[in-house]
Amino acid sequence: MPAEAPGDRLVAVGVVAKPHGVRGELCINFHADSPFLFEDAGRVFLRRPGGHAREYTVTGSRPHQGRMLLTLKGVSDRDAAEALRGLEVAVAAADLPDPDEDEIYLHELEGLVVRLSGGRELGVLEGFLFAGGQETWVIRDPKGREILLPATPEFVLDIDLDARVAVVEPPEGLLDLYLEDRP
Repeated sequence: MPAEAPGDRLVAVGVVAKPHGVRGELCINFHADSPFLFEDAGRVFLRRPGGHAREYTVTGSRPHQGRMLLTLKGVSDRDAAEALRGLEVAVAAADLPDPDEDEIYLHELEGLVVRLSGGRELGVLEGFLFAGGQETWVIRDPKGREILLPATPEFVLDIDLDARVAVVEPPEGLLDLYLEDRP
């Protein structure tokens, strides 16, 4: 039986889309850049949102039609793979390779205070959405309202991990959609 996840911070890197074939291979919608991540880590953690993570040993991985195929120890047939459909795939932050000098892992950005270029605090960066190949920041303002900001260099002006602050300049009219008070 797979072990419970360690106290390590887990970083979501994909979702089990479906089984592939009859030998337990999993087709993964993969959000990471490196096709070697699973091999390098040697283990993954699968979980339902808000659920406990279960550790699995990776016995193989390969790219396939824009997705990753993953083989896990103990998942040996299509039925076992089908039971994992929809689960989040995560790796331990400690298993991630060191980023290049000009790169930042998304999990390092969570919790940043987001400020407008004029200095006004907009909110806290809570998470990320990926749709149509676009990274979008999920920001929670002090009143609890959600703000979605496309994370492009045009709108994200600066990130200071040491100060835990990001400076943004949203497109004109975007904040009006989120911050107007509604009855």
